[in-house]
Amino acid sequence: MTMTAIALRLPRFLIAPALLGAGLVLPGRGQAGPAVPESLDLPTAIGFAVENNYAIREARERIKEQEGVEITVRARQIPSVAASGSYTSNAREISTYAPPDNDRAWAITLQARQVLYAGGSVQASMQGARLAREAAVLELQGIINQQLLAVRTQFYTVLLAKQRIQVQEENVTLLEQQLKDAQNRFAAGTTSNFEVLRAEVALANGQPPLIQARNDYRLAIEQLRQLLGFTTTRAASVAQVPEFTGSLEVGAPMAVELADALAAARANRPELRRLEKLQLAGEQNVVASRAGYFPEVDLVGGYSWVRGPLAADWASRRDGWTAGVQTQWNIFDGRATAGRVVQARSQVQQARLTLADATLGVEVQVRQAYSSLVEAWELVQASGKTVEQAQEALRLANVRYGAGTATQLDVLTSQVALTEARLNQLQAYYGYNVARAAMRQAMGQADEFGGA
Repeated sequence: MTMTAIALRLPRFLIAPALLGAGLVLPGRGQAGPAVPESLDLPTAIGFAVENNYAIREARERIKEQEGVEITVRARQIPSVAASGSYTSNAREISTYAPPDNDRAWAITLQARQVLYAGGSVQASMQGARLAREAAVLELQGIINQQLLAVRTQFYTVLLAKQRIQVQEENVTLLEQQLKDAQNRFAAGTTSNFEVLRAEVALANGQPPLIQARNDYRLAIEQLRQLLGFTTTRAASVAQVPEFTGSLEVGAPMAVELADALAAARANRPELRRLEKLQLAGEQNVVASRAGYFPEVDLVGGYSWVRGPLAADWASRRDGWTAGVQTQWNIFDGRATAGRVVQARSQVQQARLTLADATLGVEVQVRQAYSSLVEAWELVQASGKTVEQAQEALRLANVRYGAGTATQLDVLTSQVALTEARLNQLQAYYGYNVARAAMRQAMGQADEFGGA
């Protein structure tokens, strides 16, 4: 199986069962698109994106386009066969033959042609086309890695928005309980109306973050839908939203050394390997351009049927074989070949510079991803300690408030601090998951649940 076949067929073979199990059925002709599943997890989302993301689908089509170019170039390696025919009729007054059959003539020729020598342009063009197709395959791999990183990041964004809603809802619930407690204390005469008013203000201030969190969740879902390439015209799917399953919690840190990451990126990044292929293809283009300095030699053979004005019928035709060798050599073409060679060599140099610049860019990206990964893990560790401290502070504030040694303001302040700590922890989890995925992509590794 060729590299192209692997890139085009393997993801569908691996991912189709997961899509069917999750309810994400690929649309066929005449269908209104897939139905929204009841639940959606990250592996299924990744699998669906591999098949339906529009940038990935466009890259697959560019491979097909390049395969067509390769077939076109290969045509010069095999004989070409052409048929030609002619029929003429003229006024008898201008005919040089005697009547009655002096005004009509026809000829049929079947000819085959094979290039014997073309200055190396045929082989060089074939090599260049093959390298260009391999570059298109590598481009597909790079686009898949980029798009799946975007899908994974956006899925984490959806989970983050969803869990922020839960934190804000828990915060509002606690504020409602504190308001109810303040109202009960006021009714019992153990506190003033000011405590009730302050609890009402705190509850009111807790509503806008909850409303914003819900809207962020809706917007994140729409952005994820675009990355997935999920389009449907089903009326029932307009307002339907799947239950997104998964967690942002992290386990052990990703073990990676900067030197190893840089070496892996230089060896595995599809973008760099693609530019290497294009540079090699450019070098073959130089060879093909220099072919204009040399003659082209073709082997030609054919068979002809001719009926002239003196032939009365088909049986009177003349026919026979023709065979020979044809050559053409542009001894001087006004330096057109020299100009093409200069262009081809400049394109190779440009490809070298592009590769060097891209290599530097990849190294910078790896260093940035590594730094972000270190920072993200440190934030995860710090946020965990902060949440534990905020929970203990709120517990002590409630105990002291019940014993009359603390004010309601102490409790509200502790509650706000706990909510902020939980949100910061969620953000730290999100940042680490994204940083880990970005580190893998920077090193040239495929996504854990899909890839080229």
